[in-house]
Amino acid sequence: MGKLENALNLTNQALAIAQKISASDIAYQLQEQLGDIFLQQENSSEALLAYKSAFNTLQVLRRNLVALNRDIQFDFQANIEPLYRKLVALLLRPELGSTQPKLSNIKAAQKVIESLQLAELDNFFQNACVNAEDINIDEIDQNAAVIYPILLDNQLSVILKLPGTDNFRYASVSDQNFAAQFKETLFYLRVYITTIRGINRVKLPSNQLYQWLIKPFEADLEIDLERDNSQIKTLVFVLDGLLRNIPMSVLYDSDRERYLVERYAIAVVPGLQLVNPKPLLKEQLRVLTAGTSQKAPSYELEGVSPLPNIQQELEAIEKTVPKSEKLADEQFTKINIQAQINSEPFNIIHIATHGQFSSNPDDTFILGWDERINVRDLDLLLQTNNLTPSEQAIELLILSACQTALGDTRAALGLAGVSIRAGARSVLGSLWNVNDASTAELMKQFYQELLQSGSSQLRKAEALRQVQMRFIKGEIEPNADYDKPYYWSSFILVGNWL
Repeated sequence: MGKLENALNLTNQALAIAQKISASDIAYQLQEQLGDIFLQQENSSEALLAYKSAFNTLQVLRRNLVALNRDIQFDFQANIEPLYRKLVALLLRPELGSTQPKLSNIKAAQKVIESLQLAELDNFFQNACVNAEDINIDEIDQNAAVIYPILLDNQLSVILKLPGTDNFRYASVSDQNFAAQFKETLFYLRVYITTIRGINRVKLPSNQLYQWLIKPFEADLEIDLERDNSQIKTLVFVLDGLLRNIPMSVLYDSDRERYLVERYAIAVVPGLQLVNPKPLLKEQLRVLTAGTSQKAPSYELEGVSPLPNIQQELEAIEKTVPKSEKLADEQFTKINIQAQINSEPFNIIHIATHGQFSSNPDDTFILGWDERINVRDLDLLLQTNNLTPSEQAIELLILSACQTALGDTRAALGLAGVSIRAGARSVLGSLWNVNDASTAELMKQFYQELLQSGSSQLRKAEALRQVQMRFIKGEIEPNADYDKPYYWSSFILVGNWL
């Protein structure tokens, strides 16, 4: 006990000096250290205050991270991320005599999770590129519920935000071996969905994930109501860690024998603060498609094979969407894409080519005809200089035939990063490289669904849901195998789901 008291005194002295000289990058670490000491003293209320102070210091610091020592930037997972998780873990401790935390603490934990997502994206780009603003989900969509799973030490905590003011629910699962069980479940699920395995192989781990994430909230989510009679029609996930590489559409409800996407439209957001909600209007639909089915020079350079069905994919879009332009084969270059985007307003950019999303922006790219187009180039490429601000926003960026980097637990950050960096309100991309014939079919039907919608407002997540359900039900001819999750679950919508 004496050693802890001594450590407490020395840490307080060091903190006073750091604050006096405005060394915020040192101060937050000392505040976190105070929290650690208080925890060892079993003084959780003081620990919570110390972690909150460290968190607040980091929030101020986040915008200046690019000016700090580069070791701090690159050691995000080691030095910065643990603080967020310690604070969330304390906030979500149940009240005495209850299984639930205080409502105010659940709300505070939600804010911390949102901030963690923003900090990760800033770290991804090595600068503070993300402009965040508080958004009330009820003003965006009163039929959407938001789910925040967060991984803690041998524990999965899940926060559910339902429509309505302060309408939160909370559940958790923990065990001394939970972290290993969780990792194993996600590993097998990822293996089974990314290969053409039997459907029953997929259902076991995907049902386990359903039990953890959805089962505790079934009544709140009105799961047994018919979709048309239910307020909750869309589930929006703010995913954490390994979960980002798993499509939530594939979660399997063994009691009702259906996938989650058969009941809800599904979207993923890096955080609600990053969603810029605006429905896509049918009469304003203008699409720029780009890609190649040929043996492009960039394909040869990267050692990847041609994608022959891309020609069919681009031609199908051209036939379906009256206002569309196409850049195929040798025309598919950086210069031509930028020239087209600057010449007229496109609200959907559809790029069909090999590409990869990674937690390292240098390894996040798509392949143009002649070269890689890096994620850092995309924001310049897709920016419009000659159009009015209302014409400039890309409502949807579609990247078909891309995939997340194998074995990279944070690779889906690259998918979110592409969207944000390019100024797109949402991105439709794939988590693994799917058979290009089924991709062409899925994309063709996605556009048909958008344009056949009875409303003038095109709901992107619902359009994707309808197409995925056709795959699940075996309605896609002539290939009966398309009901396997490998073919339909790879595609996820990130960002604005409207």
